[in-house]
Amino acid sequence: MFCDSEMAARIERMETGVIVSGVRAGLDRAGGPGFAREIAGGAACFAGPNSPMNKVAGVGFGAVPSTAQWAAVEAAYAEVGAPVQVELAHLADPRIGADLTARGYRLMSFENVLGLRPRGRTWPIPTSVDVRRDDEGGFDTWLDIVVEGFAHPDGDGLPAHEDFPRDILAIAIRDLTPTGSSHRYVAYRAGEPAGGATLRVIDGIAVLGGAATRPQHRRKGVQTALLAARLSAASATDCDLAVITTEPGSKSQRNAQSQGFTLLYTRAVLVKDPA
Repeated sequence: MFCDSEMAARIERMETGVIVSGVRAGLDRAGGPGFAREIAGGAACFAGPNSPMNKVAGVGFGAVPSTAQWAAVEAAYAEVGAPVQVELAHLADPRIGADLTARGYRLMSFENVLGLRPRGRTWPIPTSVDVRRDDEGGFDTWLDIVVEGFAHPDGDGLPAHEDFPRDILAIAIRDLTPTGSSHRYVAYRAGEPAGGATLRVIDGIAVLGGAATRPQHRRKGVQTALLAARLSAASATDCDLAVITTEPGSKSQRNAQSQGFTLLYTRAVLVKDPA
């Protein structure tokens, strides 16, 4: 599957919209010093101290941000005492990477965006795992499963450069999972809730996110089952593309590629500490 800059721009616009919506949901719920500011087709977002939504996303597919725009973004993050984290797709305008390194940003890590065409396909679910869509069930139960999984990193692949407090992670996942537009899935193994995940279709793109497995149920086919169930559901919608984001070389990437995903592009994560 070939990914050009046009496809990458489409995915980045969608991802940026998800983050902005999550930040605004948090501000509507609790107020606080958060912000979501447009910058050259992307957005600079802050949802509160230590939130995973604190990032600049989606830049590089429109105008190149000016020196004054970067200075304004840096000032906004400095005002709340947070570093500036830019997630920059490798298919974005290369001048942005040069500008950021000249401004003192450090390359911290990478993340991979993978995709496939889901239409007209089905995926078998391992018989040892029962996957149920849980939109009407207890949100807090699903949230506990996912937060527990994320709170205990798997350890495969490159180490994550961030580690979020459990309560902050729970808040972010709640704000990023709006009721009605995001479908929640729970995987059961041996009668116990073993993992959780989400499926959300936005502008023709099926977004597979929020996937986590409780530590005692790992290496038992839980993530494979969650992937298969969501991809089969995506195949029945009007989406033409399914995407998932993983750490490079991780078990999650291996599972995704085993279900037919291919690497579309990589994001570089660049960080500048507050002055």
